[in-house]
Amino acid sequence: MSENEYSKAAVRGEPSYIWRAGQIRRLEMIKSILPQDRKAALLVNGCGVGTYLQRLGEFSDPAVGLDIDFERTVDSRKKSEYIVNAAGETLPFADEQYDIVITNEVIEHVVDDRLAIQEMVRCLKPGGRIVLFCPNRGYPFETHGLYWKGKYHFGNKLFVNYLPNSWRNKLAPHVRVYTRRDLEKLFVGLPVKYVTRTVIFGGYDNIIARYPALGKALRGFLYTIEKTFLRVFGLSHFWIVEKL
Repeated sequence: MSENEYSKAAVRGEPSYIWRAGQIRRLEMIKSILPQDRKAALLVNGCGVGTYLQRLGEFSDPAVGLDIDFERTVDSRKKSEYIVNAAGETLPFADEQYDIVITNEVIEHVVDDRLAIQEMVRCLKPGGRIVLFCPNRGYPFETHGLYWKGKYHFGNKLFVNYLPNSWRNKLAPHVRVYTRRDLEKLFVGLPVKYVTRTVIFGGYDNIIARYPALGKALRGFLYTIEKTFLRVFGLSHFWIVEKL
């Protein structure tokens, strides 16, 4: 990566470039709430290079992608014609326009996450739903890297998220992590109800690619404990929030 690419990855995260088991699982979670009798008006808020958007197109009318990064929206246009370059805090859409708004590991990167949530709720039709994935504070690794002695160090960093906020936010000022209570605060006062609030583990496809048997055993074990209280150590929050 160039210095500029490292900087962009730090501030805005890296979109899904490769389609593997982890992405397939999240797609199935999204598809499970789509209307069965019609195609949904759908917004992927933070669409990256359009990896999910492309696969959701057949279930949606329209499937619109939005991203703040212009270069990524250019890449997304190869996969969908409905692409908008804008910030999540000022969505350029009318009130009550969408049935589904998807935000997949995005709100941790925006400038104002509370405002970004308000905008998504505003754009939802009554009965419409937000599908939200975002980093869990309880996960033992900070997956976005950290800053140390003036330099950005990419990769998984153990126990950073368990530090007090004053320390953690100095090491990782570029990205937020959330407890359940943190997320609840973002929705306070908004006309919504919670449909699903849980925590999930990742796909661990990189580990499986290097150590297939070990990686698959690890993934199976972690998916099993998602059904227990140990899910508090999972990678990401998975919330479905419905507009009243």
